[in-house]
Amino acid sequence: MATIEARGLRKTFGMTVALDGIDLHVEEGRILGMIGPNGAGKTTALNAILGLTSYEGELKVLGRDPWTKRDELMRDVSFIADVAVLPRWIRVSQLLDDVAGVHPRFDRAKAENFLTRTTIKRTSKVRELSKGMVAQLHLAIVMAIDARLLVLDEPTLGLDILYRKQFYDSLLNDYFDRSRTIIVTTHQVEEVQDVLTDLMFIDRGRIVLECSMEEFDSRYLEVMVNPEHLSAARALKPMHERPVF
Repeated sequence: MATIEARGLRKTFGMTVALDGIDLHVEEGRILGMIGPNGAGKTTALNAILGLTSYEGELKVLGRDPWTKRDELMRDVSFIADVAVLPRWIRVSQLLDDVAGVHPRFDRAKAENFLTRTTIKRTSKVRELSKGMVAQLHLAIVMAIDARLLVLDEPTLGLDILYRKQFYDSLLNDYFDRSRTIIVTTHQVEEVQDVLTDLMFIDRGRIVLECSMEEFDSRYLEVMVNPEHLSAARALKPMHERPVF
């Protein structure tokens, strides 16, 4: 069963084309990495999937039109943006109360059970937590929501590499199963490649590559070159290039 099915998905903002007629098919039980530079169209695609923006073309998420059936759809969907969005003034206990009041499938007992494995105090405010603790708090919320579709938009932005790895390891080992589908957006493929089943590169509103991780590992590679060899590397017609230093 397809969790997400899109045909000719297009979105413009004035004269700017954010999504340029993309087709997308995501099966149930997959972990899709949506990779691309800032401004590539990742967030616009997510907004369409979540029913947060109108669009042209056809789009079904869990069999529903997200624009007209958003309230119904969101009972089966969990959306987590980057960890910086948690209100810094809120206490941990109050945050759990608020999530329980907003999402019908949030199991507070599960969140509390996960937090017992951390040093996070329920009376602490978010601003008193380290970045690693904030990531753990976010994980507790994620894993306590019984959602069929989990959407993560740059969830580890600003975290050290150790906390990024812990975040994705916990997500894969403690949360994911074949009845759930996960979409992760990032501009750094190396941080998520070990947990993905599928990969999609998006650039300038178009999908430039879509394949399984098995195919990606067997057919593609990343070449790092010094500036003096840049012309020779570009002659190979890479699908994408990025500065690393």
